[in-house]
Formats: sequence, structure tokens, C-alpha cells
Amino acid sequence: MVSYRKRGEVWQYEISYKDNDGQYKKLRRSGFRLKSDAELAASKVRTDFVDVRQYRNAELSLADFFERWLNLYKAGSVSDITLRKYTNTLEHIRQIFGDIKLKDLNRSLYQDRINHFAQTHAVRTVSTFHKQIRAALLDALDEHVIIFDPTRKTVITGKSVKPRRKALDYEDWQKLIHNLDPTDQDDLIIYVAAVTGMRYAEILGLTPDDLDLSTGLLRINKTWDYKYRTGFKKTKNRASIRTIPLDSKTIGRLNEYILDHEIAQNTPVFLTDGVAPVSAQINKVLTEKLNKLGLPRITFHGLRHTHASVLGSRIFGVDTNNARDSRSIFV
Repeated sequence: MVSYRKRGEVWQYEISYKDNDGQYKKLRRSGFRLKSDAELAASKVRTDFVDVRQYRNAELSLADFFERWLNLYKAGSVSDITLRKYTNTLEHIRQIFGDIKLKDLNRSLYQDRINHFAQTHAVRTVSTFHKQIRAALLDALDEHVIIFDPTRKTVITGKSVKPRRKALDYEDWQKLIHNLDPTDQDDLIIYVAAVTGMRYAEILGLTPDDLDLSTGLLRINKTWDYKYRTGFKKTKNRASIRTIPLDSKTIGRLNEYILDHEIAQNTPVFLTDGVAPVSAQINKVLTEKLNKLGLPRITFHGLRHTHASVLGSRIFGVDTNNARDSRSIFV
């Protein structure tokens, strides 16, 4: 039901409707110079939106709508890691789009905001940002919260990013491992990754009983959840469960570290008071070490690529993923 009234020098329309709980609510808008202007505006609301509740939703900011969409459709249905990515997108939306409402969002405004985001982010990041927003807005379109898709034909650009080197060559690898302190926890973690190609979570999952000193074999059969601190977890897949031979130097360094820190047989070697160093910390230590030695920057995961490359070229004479994780490299 729509009614009109004059308030001073301007006209107001009032639309009565029921909310989702069945309670009667009123939508009022005023400031129209003529009654016909108020009638036209009220008519547009009733024409563009199936009911007034959708009009109310269209008055939400993009950030608030995305947050509600995220909690409704994604929370509980995607992995924690994926949910974090959506949450990160929400934070960027708040920064880039501010309080812009859904009803005010058009193609030009959306493209302008995406271009602004692209000034400081790589194309891949911009593309992911756009896809996640678009998914929410297409649902809004399906629900008649908006009457057109402002993301249609969006042009994706981004900051030019120099490709990061993925691995060290043999000489750089040698220089790195010979400048790591085996008594320092972070350095020893980096060392183990460099000579075995183990994943970070696998290294954190190592316990003294995984190391067989008599045979020099290391059993990899579990990982440690360093992100959410839930304890031991399964390996990435069944193929990740394996046994690798270690060189004498690596065996000695690990055994000495275990004895010096009096680590119990079933306790993770690299935890301090039950807490594992986060991957960002190890990457920072690695970056600082590489910079100090004048070596190319790689990520911690790049040590795994380095191991595969060095092991293949030095032992098998080829650079192949089949060599990855087959053994530690004699140093």
C-alpha cells in the first residue's frame, strides 16, 4: 500500500510492507517538490523490485551485502583456507568500495574501483577479487536485489609483477646450507628442507622416533597443523608417506639438536612449548639469510623445488620430479 502526504514544502511517499518475520514496516522517502515526483519514485521502487524488502537490501553497502552473503553461502561450506580468502576479499571491498550502496553501483563505478585496486595488485589477484565479488552480485541479481549486473564486461588489469625465482642452482644451494647454524631452530628447519625437499608441515611433524639412527632412515608419515594448531594431521596424500635415507651430516645435526633440547620420542622436534613457528616467520628468516649471502630470493617452498633440481642434476643427471623426495642430498 502506498500513501502520499505533503510535509511543509515537499512531498513524501510511504510504502507499507511485511518484513521476513511478518511484521509490518514502512518505507518512507521525502524531499519531492511535486506529488507527481513522489508518485514516480514510489512507482519505480515497486516496478524495479518484487517487494520492498529487496529495495531495503539494495540500500546495503556492497561490503555489508558481501559479508552477509559470505556468512550465508560460504561459512561452513568451504575450507578454512578458502574462507580466509573470501574474508580477505571483504576487507579489500571495505577499503576500495567504502560505503557505496548496491543500488548506486553501476558498471562505470565498479570498473573505476577495480582499476584502483589493480594499481597495487597483480592481475591474478585482481581477477580473484573480481570473481568473488561477481559471484555475490549475481546472486543479488537472481534475488532481484539489483536490477542489472554492474560487473558485466569488466576489464581486468593489474600491476606488472616480476616472476619470482622458484629455485636455487647447485652453487647457490651449497652456499646457503653451509651458512646455516644447526643449533638454531629456524636455520635447522631451512637446512632440513634444503637437503630433503620435505614440505614445511612435514618437517614440523617430525618426532625423534621418526629417525632411525642405526640405518640413517627418516620416516615421513604425518604433518603438523601449524595454521590452526590442531596437532598432528595426515600427510598431503598417500604417496607422501615415505622413508628417505639421510646423509651422515644431517643425521648428526638432527640427533644433536634432539639431545640438546631433550625432546621426547613422540614430541615434534621443532615446537617450542607446543607452538610451531608460522610459515611467514620462516620465510622471513630465509629471505634475510638469502639477502645477507647475496643469493636470489626464493620462498620456503622453493627449497623443495631446489631439492628436486639439485638432486636430479647431481645424482641422476636429469632434472625430474621423479627424483623429488627420494633421498636427502649428501652435503
